[in-house]
Amino acid sequence: MALHPRRMKGGGALPFERTRTLLLIQLGDIGDVVYSFPCARALKEIMPEVKLIFAVQQKAAGLVEGCRWADGVIPVGVKQRGVWKTLIHQWRFWRDVRRYHFDLAIDLRTGTRGAILAFLSGASFRLAPYALDGTLWRNRLFSHLVMPSGKKHQFIVEHYLEIMMPYGIDTEKLFPEISVSSDRLAEADRLLASCGLARRDKVVAVQPFSLWGYKEWQKEKMAALIRQVHEDHGLPVLIIGGPDERARAEELAALAGDGVINLAGQTSIALLPAVLRECCLFIGVDSAGLHIAAAVGVPTIGLYGPSGFATWAPKGEGHVVVHKKIPCVPCRQKGCGGSLKSRCMDELGVDEVYSAVQNQLVSLK
Repeated sequence: MALHPRRMKGGGALPFERTRTLLLIQLGDIGDVVYSFPCARALKEIMPEVKLIFAVQQKAAGLVEGCRWADGVIPVGVKQRGVWKTLIHQWRFWRDVRRYHFDLAIDLRTGTRGAILAFLSGASFRLAPYALDGTLWRNRLFSHLVMPSGKKHQFIVEHYLEIMMPYGIDTEKLFPEISVSSDRLAEADRLLASCGLARRDKVVAVQPFSLWGYKEWQKEKMAALIRQVHEDHGLPVLIIGGPDERARAEELAALAGDGVINLAGQTSIALLPAVLRECCLFIGVDSAGLHIAAAVGVPTIGLYGPSGFATWAPKGEGHVVVHKKIPCVPCRQKGCGGSLKSRCMDELGVDEVYSAVQNQLVSLK
């Protein structure tokens, strides 16, 4: 584990013995939410009777049902509304938040929305990482602040946990886990059956898309990889993605040929863990599906380019990172020189990725 970071504010202990309801705020993307689950575990290990409520972006809310350490979720949306509807929505939102009577609020990030939510939650004790650009007002909204260590290649779970470690909150279980209910598994089985797949058929899932284009691999190479997996191993391949990616997935499926099932846009975020749980292998770029698949116990192959795989890639046995071995990887930039185009992804060869896929599939037999 990382060394305990320095407390910036709030030298006293947090009131664990008096904490009945706790707000854990994670307003990052879906992957951030997955990697926050060990924080919920750590809090429950020290306060097993506490009622822990997650606050996450609306798009990630369904995922929290798979966190067995969470007792509820507050979805935070950004939907555009008229002035009157916005006022009504805000009044109802804050009314519902205050009904929890939070004793403690913990914001895992340095953004302003989480700070406002923590402050207006009504919690007397509010913990967050110190923000270097938040000295004007953001940092002042918290009762306890911790300076992050700033380790460049720190695993993201350790990064989130380190703001709680000075107060005795920690866990040895650093890898995220998502629980899948029997109802969700049955729903996933029905979906796969509608695609012609019998229960327990071996199937490979692929997520070729990311919120950021500079993290993606060329569709022609991904199609060639899918085709080789199907031809050499006879395994059907599921393409995973969001509703806005369905057309791109259709194009990829057409390039890949037989044995491809396009599930892009067909699974809610709440159902996706169950669908991935039914797969024998997941192949994908640095995106939500990769982290969810690892959290439900599916072996993964992550295709990484500019983003820091030491920080973001799944850890543990069964998880493999493939990246182009050039000196600038990972540069942590938005493409080469901020161009939104990544040479390291463009030069990654099909054979390099397929070698890792072959090894994984052989080990699963």
